[in-house]
Amino acid sequence: MRSSVYSKRMSVAPFDHPLLSRLLSEPAAADVFSAGMELAGMLSFERALAEAEEDEGLLPQGAAASIAQALDSFVPDAAALAAATRRDGLPTVELIRQLRAHAGAALAAHLHLGATSQDMIDTSLTLRLARLVTLLEAQLAAVLAHLTRLGQRDGATPLIARTRMQRAIPIRVADKLVAWARPLLRQRERLAALKPRLLVVQFGGAAGTLDQLGAKGPAVRARLAARLGLGDPGDAWHSGRDNFIEFAGWLAATSGLLGKIGADITLMAQNEIAEITLSEGGGSSAMPHKANPVAAEILVTLARFTAALSGGMTQALVHENERSGAAWTLEWMLLPQIAVAAAASLARADELLAGASFNPAKAP
Repeated sequence: MRSSVYSKRMSVAPFDHPLLSRLLSEPAAADVFSAGMELAGMLSFERALAEAEEDEGLLPQGAAASIAQALDSFVPDAAALAAATRRDGLPTVELIRQLRAHAGAALAAHLHLGATSQDMIDTSLTLRLARLVTLLEAQLAAVLAHLTRLGQRDGATPLIARTRMQRAIPIRVADKLVAWARPLLRQRERLAALKPRLLVVQFGGAAGTLDQLGAKGPAVRARLAARLGLGDPGDAWHSGRDNFIEFAGWLAATSGLLGKIGADITLMAQNEIAEITLSEGGGSSAMPHKANPVAAEILVTLARFTAALSGGMTQALVHENERSGAAWTLEWMLLPQIAVAAAASLARADELLAGASFNPAKAP
């Protein structure tokens, strides 16, 4: 094989694989978890923190503007960050060291005042999850719009219900579509209810008590949240990861519901049944007459994948005392994959339903 970018690039996850990513990933969701966006979120935290603390009289006037200028011109040493992450288990110790060196001695003491690494990392994540949630809401709306359109066009078409894989009674396409849409409508309601709990600032200091800021701690947290466009949870949630677990469950459930649609379409598209026609089908190297329902199959795959990972996410609830490096790192490994897979499920469902049309059931 001739040398190429494919032979030189290592990919252990399908989401960044040069071939599989087009099938199994969703770029807009994957970008949320990029190192660049993670760093940008942490710098946004430091900027907003300085402004909030200056507003509360904890920093001298003008310090926040000077810190903002330093942040704007800061270029991190990526190699040093990577080496420090191997040593410290996170990048923020080295990042703060670099920021203080870049800002200069006069500002160094004002940077990161009263905060801890987890405040930076968790807040960066929630800022990025806010972008992700906006994307998911738009994707879900698109899928629901397709189901509505199909119901208006094909709703009266007769089908045969099948229970336990056996012919049951006559139904209409509208009945099938309602069974697909109603759970997704409930998922839309669940996400709206979850957002105020999920999209909140993290600010607790060394052990969650904001000890360095004294009585002004809660006021700084409220100002910090407002400047970042996040909610104020009223306390630190360093070791309370239930909202992230709930979100992971939402992602897995949404992917699972789309997997049910994919499974139904796969069965309905069989040549012997032919109750649905798809605009595109995958080819076969051995059988040129085939048009495989690839997008429908991928919905099933992604549903099973997210279900497998969501169980692992519950392990991230087990934090020893006030902070756990082990549980926290596990969350970093699992949540991005579940999120990207769920977004990919919605994208594939959008494409699949956009080109689908129903056919009347064949006589027995």
